[in-house]
Amino acid sequence: MTLYPIEAGNFKLDGGAMFGVVPKSIWNRTNPADANNMIDIAATCLLIEDGNRLILIDTGMGDKQSDKFFGYYYRWGDDNIDKSLQKHGFHRDDITDVFMTHLHFDHCGGSIQWNKDRTGYEPAFKNAKFWSNKEHWEWATNPNDREKASFLKENILPMQESGQLNFIDRTSEAYQDTSELGFGILYADGHTDKQMIPHIDYQGKKLVFMADLLPTAGHTPLPFVMGYDTRPLLTLPEKKAFLNKAADENFYLFLEHDAHNKIITVKHTEKGVRLDQVYTFNELFN
Repeated sequence: MTLYPIEAGNFKLDGGAMFGVVPKSIWNRTNPADANNMIDIAATCLLIEDGNRLILIDTGMGDKQSDKFFGYYYRWGDDNIDKSLQKHGFHRDDITDVFMTHLHFDHCGGSIQWNKDRTGYEPAFKNAKFWSNKEHWEWATNPNDREKASFLKENILPMQESGQLNFIDRTSEAYQDTSELGFGILYADGHTDKQMIPHIDYQGKKLVFMADLLPTAGHTPLPFVMGYDTRPLLTLPEKKAFLNKAADENFYLFLEHDAHNKIITVKHTEKGVRLDQVYTFNELFN
C-alpha cells in the first residue's frame, strides 16, 4: 500500500462559523483571520494505492458551480485534483473507488462534473465506484432546512443515476473494519448524520483522515466546535472519546481542512487533550 496526499484546492471560510461560540480573540491565535474575518481552509484528499485499486478519499468542491457560488469562498492557490494526481503519476480515469466521508459540497463536489456539452452532469471519475452509506445518503437526499445549502443535488444524484453508487455494508457498531475498502471506519453523527472517518494502518502507524470531526489543529480543545455542526452537543462526546483514544494510542491525524498543519498528533495535558506534534506528509512517510 502507498498513500498520496491530493490537493483539491484551497478556499476560505468565516472564522466565526468555523469556531461556533468560541470568541475570535481566542481562535484567531491559531487560525488568523483576514480583513473579511475569513480563515484559510484546505481540501486535502487522500489517495490509497493498494494492489490494483486506487481509492480516493473525498474530492473537494470541484469547479462546476457558478462564479457567484465560488465568490463566497475566496478560492486561493492553484492546486486542483488533476494536477495533484498527475504529480504522482495518475489520472482521474485510473481511480477505481471514490470514498466520501460525507456529502457536503466541499467534500464531494469534485466527484461530479459538467458533461461535454454542459447540458447536464456526469461522474468526474468514470471508472470508479462511489461509496457512501445508506443512512447518510438518505439524510443528504432528503435534507433538513439547515443543511440544504450544503447538500447540492447536482453533486449527489448523478452518482446514483450513473449506476456507480455503492453503500458500505454497515454494522451496528460505531467503528467497523470494511471488507469493501480495506480500512476501518468510525461513524460520527455530530457534524452530520453518519459521517465516516477512515482509519488506515500504514507503515506501522494509524493514520486517521479527520474530515469534519477535527477540521483544523485549532479545533483540538473540546468546546471548539464548528457552527456548521448539526448536533454540537453530540460532537462533544464523539470528539472527546476520539481524542482520548488518539492520545492513548498515538494516532496520526490527517487534517483535510487545515491549510498549514497537515498531520498532527495529540497528547494528554492538565487542560485535556491538546496538540502535540505537527508533521508534513513527507516527514512521516517516504
